[in-house]
Parts: sequence; C-alpha cells; structure tokens
Amino acid sequence: MHALIINCSPVRDGATAEIVRLTAAELAGSFDVKTICIDDYSFAFCKGCRSCHSTAECVMNDDIPRIIAEFEHADIIVAVSPSYWADIPGQFKAFIDRCTPWCNTHEPHASISRGKSGYAIALRTGPSMRECERVIGSIEHFYGHLEIECRGHMGLCSVERRDDVPPHSDEIAAFCRGIIAAAR
Repeated sequence: MHALIINCSPVRDGATAEIVRLTAAELAGSFDVKTICIDDYSFAFCKGCRSCHSTAECVMNDDIPRIIAEFEHADIIVAVSPSYWADIPGQFKAFIDRCTPWCNTHEPHASISRGKSGYAIALRTGPSMRECERVIGSIEHFYGHLEIECRGHMGLCSVERRDDVPPHSDEIAAFCRGIIAAAR
C-alpha cells in the first residue's frame, strides 16, 4: 500500500515539516511512503471560468496534474496543515480550488480511483483546539468532494516551531498506529 503525506505549509523545514517527517517514519514500516510539500509545485490560482464544469479539465497547464497523480497513486493520504489565521494556508487553499475538475458536485467531473482513505493533522500555535478543528474541517470537506473517505484526524496545539513537536511525538505515533491498524 502507498501512503502520501502532504506538507500543506509553504515552509519546508518548520514544525509542519517535522510532523510530516515523524509521520512518514512511523508509517514507513507498513507502507510505501511519499512526502510532498505544497510549495514544491507551481500552479496558478483558479480563474473561476467554470470551463471544467463542462469539460472535466482545467484550462491552465501547470503542476496540478502532478499532484493529482500523487493522489491517484496513494491508497492513504495524510494532509498535515498549520493554521494560518484559523484555516489552511493560502497555498493549500489555492490547490484545493484548482481541484474543481475532480469535484463531485458537477457533471462531468474527473475522478481519482475510489477506496482511498484520508487523514488530517492540524497544528496551531495557540492553546485552543478550535482552530485545529476548523483546519481539519477544511481538509475533510476537500476529501469528501474527491470521494476520499475521511478516516481520522488529530489536532496539535501550542506548536509554533520545530522544537515544539517532540513533546507530541507519542501522540503522533499513536495516531499513525491507528492509520496502520485501519489499513489492515
């Protein structure tokens, strides 16, 4: 089985990247794991032209199909996102907007293979879980429109820097054990 872990932050070496690294290490014994960072891809904002509503294809030619190919290859997708002003980062939101050709709310629409499991890990700098819940909600809403089954989520509070992650390593490991158990 293949697991895709997405760093939804534009920061390649911060707290989100460290959580991605720990998650990948935990899952590596049970899955073929690939990690990507949303900022490693080049794509434009959705123009709202709605051409994809009748063609199931985007009029723009950029890296979106490369990311979708990673989704297609994966059996399990784990999105790891920080909270930027109480929601997902703009780069990840721009990617989601560009996935409209694969959105199940219009016909025709493109699609990825069925049977994929999606997980969300949210982190934020403050102590309240409320922002994490909003981030998780955005990711799960996105998964739903791509018909990826939402199987679990985790929120981590008081995580601002890479050094804030180690106290959460047992929690991350337990979450990953749940992903492994669900895949069996």
